[in-house]
Amino acid sequence: MIVSKLKPIPQILKSIENLDNIFILGCGTCSTTCKSGGEEEVARIKQELLKIGKKISGTAVCETPCVASQIKITLAKNRKALEQTKAVLILACGSGVQSTKDNDRMGLKMLPGCDTLFAAALDAKNEFKEYCSHCSECVLDVTNAICPITRCAKGLLNGPCGGMNKGKCEVDKDKDCAWVLIYDEAKKFNELSLFKKVQSAKDHSKSVKPHKLILES
Repeated sequence: MIVSKLKPIPQILKSIENLDNIFILGCGTCSTTCKSGGEEEVARIKQELLKIGKKISGTAVCETPCVASQIKITLAKNRKALEQTKAVLILACGSGVQSTKDNDRMGLKMLPGCDTLFAAALDAKNEFKEYCSHCSECVLDVTNAICPITRCAKGLLNGPCGGMNKGKCEVDKDKDCAWVLIYDEAKKFNELSLFKKVQSAKDHSKSVKPHKLILES
């Protein structure tokens, strides 16, 4: 899941200050879950824009705007409203904004209404937690499904560092040291020999952006 948050209202208003006939597009997946671009947020932003006299040509929430087939359907269903539109304010992550632009055939101005934060897992306490950095060279098979690249403040592949104290990270004393967690898992599975092996440095060329993946048909 991609976590995003609504931009501050003044910032949104500034981005559209010279524009009218705004169409507001939300995201029915990630942005709905993290309350940055679902039906409720779309309605709220609409009211904020109406208050300052902006004309709203329409609103919609696409199930997943970063999927071309879905955003194409949403744009097609709202074509009449979009024909009256000068700009589309998109309450979604950066991928959703750019996917909408790529699939727009009307040449509309696309504006982000959210800031994209990170990819996350949603835990049982409804807290979004970043567990993966999308580094393209996964080491979870070695570290028993605990990512040191993301969950260690220093991204160490061979840890823990000398600053660990009583199982806590020296950067954030309320945070468990990732390598202590990895050690406990290795001990549970009788795999402490892991700590006798030096892990090779990551091949950072694999994480050069932008990434692309072509699915085989």
